[in-house]
Amino acid sequence: MEKTLGIDAHASLPKFASETFMRADRKNPIGPNRNAPAFGKRKAALYATCFVNYNKPDTGMAARAVLNHLGVETRAAYPGCCGMPFLEQAEISRVAEQAAKVSKELVTLIDDGYDIVTLTASCGLMLKFEWPLIVSENEDVKRLSEAVFDIDEYVVDIARKDGLPEGMKPLPEGVTVHIPCHARAQNMGPRAAEMLRLIPDTPVDVIERCSGHGGTFGVVTKTHKVAEKVGRPVFRTAMQQARGHIVSDCPLAAQHIVQNVREMAAKEGREWPVREPEHPIQIFARAFGLTET
Repeated sequence: MEKTLGIDAHASLPKFASETFMRADRKNPIGPNRNAPAFGKRKAALYATCFVNYNKPDTGMAARAVLNHLGVETRAAYPGCCGMPFLEQAEISRVAEQAAKVSKELVTLIDDGYDIVTLTASCGLMLKFEWPLIVSENEDVKRLSEAVFDIDEYVVDIARKDGLPEGMKPLPEGVTVHIPCHARAQNMGPRAAEMLRLIPDTPVDVIERCSGHGGTFGVVTKTHKVAEKVGRPVFRTAMQQARGHIVSDCPLAAQHIVQNVREMAAKEGREWPVREPEHPIQIFARAFGLTET
C-alpha cells in the first residue's frame, strides 16, 4: 500500500468489521427499559456514520444498549455518508449532494418524533454546522441541524433532565479522555468527560489537544511523521496519566493515540495494560454491565 497508494507502512489503519452496525441492529432487536426515569420521554435515531457502520459496530451497539437502558427507544439509520472525506478534499459540490440526500431521509425520522444522535465527532460537526454553511437554503438541512445531538451530549442531557437508572459499577483503572478537534468545534463542552464522571469512583483525566491524525493526513507517507510529531504531547500526557482506558470521540484519533502510546512504552521498557481504542460510550456501557468486557 505504501508503494501503490502512498499509505505509510507504519500507520495503524482501521479494519472492516465482519458485520455492519445496521445488520447487527436488525438481527438483535431491543426495547427501552420501562423502569428507567426517561422511559417514554424520548426516541433516538442513531446515525450510524460510515466508520461505525463498517469499521466499529461495537460503538453503535454500545450506544444502542446505553440509550435503551436509560429508557430511550432507538433505531439505527444510515442514509449515507456525511461527506466529510469530500470536504477534506475541497469537493464542496459533493458535500452538498450528500447533505441534500441524507438530510431528506433523516428529516422523516424527525417528523416521527426522533432525535438524531451521531456516533462520530466529525459527522456530528458536519450535520450541526458544516452542512448549514454549505447549503444554507436547504430547509431539511436547517431542520436537521437543530435536532442533532452527539451521543455523549445526549446521554448527559438525559442525566440532567430525567436522571439515570441505578447500578453503575466503578472502573477503578480509570479513563483518559481525549477531546478531539471535531468535538471541541461543536461548542458543547467536554461532554465525553462529563458523561464518564457520572460513573462512581472512576478517575477521569482529560486531554484537550489535537492528536495530530487529521484523517488521511495521519496515514499518508508524506504527512504521517508530521501527524506523530503533532500528537506527541498527547501521547506523553496519556503515558503520564497511565489509565487503563484511552478513549476519544474520534475513532481515528483514539487508534493513533493508542498505537503511539504503546510504542513509546515499549521503547521505555514499560508494560502498558491499556485496552484497544474505544469510544467513551463503550466505557459507559461497561459501567452499566451492558457489554461482556
